[in-house]
Amino acid sequence: MTLTTPWLLLALVPVAALAVAYVLVQRRRQRYAVRFATLPMLDKLVPERPRWRRHLPAALVLLGLASLGLAAAQPVIDVRVPYERATVIVAIDSSGSMQADDVRPNRLEAAKAAAEDFVDEMPYGFNVGAISFAGGAQVIARATEDHDAVREAIAAMGDGGGGTAIGEAVFEAVGEVDRLSDDASSGTTPSPTPGRGATDKETIPARLVLLSDGANTTGREPSAAAEAARAAGMPVSTIAYGTADGEANLWGGRQPVPVDESSLRQLADETDGRFYRAASTGELREVYQDIGSSIGWHVEPVDVTPYAALLGMLLALVAGAFSLRWSSRLP
Repeated sequence: MTLTTPWLLLALVPVAALAVAYVLVQRRRQRYAVRFATLPMLDKLVPERPRWRRHLPAALVLLGLASLGLAAAQPVIDVRVPYERATVIVAIDSSGSMQADDVRPNRLEAAKAAAEDFVDEMPYGFNVGAISFAGGAQVIARATEDHDAVREAIAAMGDGGGGTAIGEAVFEAVGEVDRLSDDASSGTTPSPTPGRGATDKETIPARLVLLSDGANTTGREPSAAAEAARAAGMPVSTIAYGTADGEANLWGGRQPVPVDESSLRQLADETDGRFYRAASTGELREVYQDIGSSIGWHVEPVDVTPYAALLGMLLALVAGAFSLRWSSRLP
């Protein structure tokens, strides 16, 4: 919590002084009663010693005043709130190395199943799209709110052949985000920001989740793609999937296809995304869950001054009600 005008916390000084004064007065009353009355007489005059409810109204009043003093300083807290809408693109490597069976039944099928669950858990109203990449990159599901259609496209994705065009996959994702921004600005899709004209291009929060097991071997370089993603405001979270001992049936025999992490880690770092390592189906699902929990949320400051003031007033009202009920007077 931060305070817009912290110096106004000085208003709490008189509240603290009042609390000290109340304690001193209560002690003085007790000493006075003991001094001027014998103990047997005191028991008759005051059959029951003061209980907690005698002090509760005063305590509530002090808390109410403290809350009003805090409100004067205009407290602001950071709140994690969901975007009204966002775009999430899932890019899956479909190259021949993804046929490695170090993850059952193979890397590609396990990746597809985990991606389907990931898409299914995206919040309603989010645009979700899917890209398949191998020697090139192809949008297999345009970014849409129809998550079932995206899941079906992922399930139907097959082996893409040789090559790993990571950079091209990022460029395709940037193109999808640009298309959505253009549509929103032109009024093709509803805009969450009223009064936005067609001449202002609307920026839609976007994230690319890219899964691969190898380095870029064809197409534009990931460094150029990272620059385009940064310009589009699209972080890229990358997942290196598979094990160091993976093998696949390539070029007429079993070939080693170890996971290459370096290019994926660099792509995530250069776009303010996160790099993940998954060597099993269970780990991959955990990665997707972690990514899903961070996508579509942002932190924004919220002024809680009205709530602090309302709390102070309510505490004062409750204190007055208790005092009238128990002693027929206001505290």
